[in-house]
Amino acid sequence: MNWYAIHTRSRHEKQVDLFLSEKGIETFLPLIHTLSRRRDRKKYVDIPLFPGYLFVYAEKEHLDSVKYTRGVARIIGTDINEPTPIPDKQILDIKSIMETDVKLDPFPYLKKGRWVRIKAGPLRGVEGILVERKGHYKIVIRIDLLQKGAAAEVYIADVEPI
Repeated sequence: MNWYAIHTRSRHEKQVDLFLSEKGIETFLPLIHTLSRRRDRKKYVDIPLFPGYLFVYAEKEHLDSVKYTRGVARIIGTDINEPTPIPDKQILDIKSIMETDVKLDPFPYLKKGRWVRIKAGPLRGVEGILVERKGHYKIVIRIDLLQKGAAAEVYIADVEPI
């Protein structure tokens, strides 16, 4: 069993998550609670952290039932016919951040920077790239296969280099 990234039709992430759950397939759709501003009102909504993507935990042989689910565009892989598993550590890091009250934002995918590990607090054990933006420190978690990242604010005292 491995984690795989699923590319969905535009704005169909929640529907695909529901369809796959009904089939008994374990899914993970990280959502962030954000303020949506319309012309006439403001309202809080849950949007996907990685728009257009969700994750499934399945055996490679059972991915056909995932591929032919309504709303699924494709299963992400390095080869056109070969789905590529995502390392468990990357999914576990995002899950551990989602379980805390830490503010999480989408962030550009980074390759350069200092690799660090959080040594204290609710994010203990999470690894990522440390960046500074406007005087605040953030740890950027990467999903290499999707070339996407997410940033969570951290205290510099809780960080140790790897």
